[in-house]
Amino acid sequence: MGTPAFDDLPAPLTRIDTRPLFVMRLDVKPIVVVGDTPGPFRRVGIVPSGTFAGERLAGTVLDGGSDWQTVRDDGSTTLDVRLVLRTGDGVHVAMSYRGVRHGDPDVIGRLERGEAVDPASYYFRIAPQFEAPAGPYAWLNRIVAVGAGHRFAGGPVYSVFEVL
Repeated sequence: MGTPAFDDLPAPLTRIDTRPLFVMRLDVKPIVVVGDTPGPFRRVGIVPSGTFAGERLAGTVLDGGSDWQTVRDDGSTTLDVRLVLRTGDGVHVAMSYRGVRHGDPDVIGRLERGEAVDPASYYFRIAPQFEAPAGPYAWLNRIVAVGAGHRFAGGPVYSVFEVL
């Protein structure tokens, strides 16, 4: 018995469909460089605020979030982010995500200096998870989400999608 080809699989197993969830813009203070540690080269971004807006939820990002970054030997940066979202109707939702950003060293250098670069010139993807209380946003607990990011001088912008 061999591995089936994509042509042999039912349609739901041959592609991934998504639906827009929200666009989120984060304000990030200047990166704190911890530097070389016994493990990785560590940087931390402190998130004092932000906003998110979509058809099914919108609101603000509360002060206190952080982005623990690992700069790897291959030049890529991995993200480990924790945030608290407050919806327009006052519900608090925990959001965490892991992600990766990489690209040509010249492009990444320009990006980290705050210069404008084309978002198509590098790879920046995240995989968010949510923890919402019972109520109107409990559905967030039961979805898988993905996002594409772009870094501006003041912080990133993410387009986040629900995987259907």
